[in-house]
Amino acid sequence: MSARALALGATLYMPCTRTDLAARLFGPGRIPDLRSVVLCLEDAVLERDLPEALSNLGGLLRFADAREGGPSDPMIFVRPRDAAMLARILRMPGAGRLTGYVLPKANTETVPCYLALHIPDGQMLMPTLETREACDPHEMRRLRDQMLAVQDRILALRIGGNDLMQSMGLRRSAGSTAYDGPLGPIIAMLVATFSPWGFSLSAPVMERFGDAALLRRELARDIDHGLLTKTAIHPDQIPIIQNALAVPSRDVEEARAILDPNGPAVFAQDGVMCEPATHRVWAERILARAEVFGKADGLPIHKRA
Repeated sequence: MSARALALGATLYMPCTRTDLAARLFGPGRIPDLRSVVLCLEDAVLERDLPEALSNLGGLLRFADAREGGPSDPMIFVRPRDAAMLARILRMPGAGRLTGYVLPKANTETVPCYLALHIPDGQMLMPTLETREACDPHEMRRLRDQMLAVQDRILALRIGGNDLMQSMGLRRSAGSTAYDGPLGPIIAMLVATFSPWGFSLSAPVMERFGDAALLRRELARDIDHGLLTKTAIHPDQIPIIQNALAVPSRDVEEARAILDPNGPAVFAQDGVMCEPATHRVWAERILARAEVFGKADGLPIHKRA
């Protein structure tokens, strides 16, 4: 996972129908510890509310464009309904202040329509894998090969868990993580299809935002799958997600030992075989994650010389 994708942390989705966007992102009432946000004009907005939502977005962009940005500002993405709406957003005053765009319903038919637009250099794209094609390994290989040509523009691929469940006529039951039903094998397939080719992926939302214990269980499975950023739908989920991404001290020390240029080709540490030739990428990701989210025990991270 790239360092910038890792920095997304818990990406909060907010509908553009909200009238307090500027206050929640930049003002005294800003959401604590928010690293990234997606302002949604798609599923979270009714058709009849689109004019109001677009007006709210325009107001936020003008506000953001008139202020001096700071290092604590969140990364801001907009999720349009389709390529035509994205073209309209690109013409809005202040659109250059956006970090990028979430591309809904990404597949081999829709992605070329987005890529045909003149999206400024530096603005990143996050296609969302949420149509029934995402259940088909062949279709996902076609999409991967299509996106390899613009991989430098793809910050992360977002897994749209609720939409994928909807395509099967299902909804996860109370007490179940995303990995406990048919969505689990699909997530594993998407990781295997895209991650070895250098694409970062984001874990799907946990819609039961009132169940913190279940969210922590799901986060453990996310991390096992290498999904080190996750969609959030409620501010209360943000600290839970980002605290879960903190790294146990033992993993940091193991990673440092693996990356030691003077270390042996294989060694044991705390009863675990460590082999730098096969564990190097894992170790690099562990240290990168620790730099962003810290150690789970709260101890400081000391960079290697």
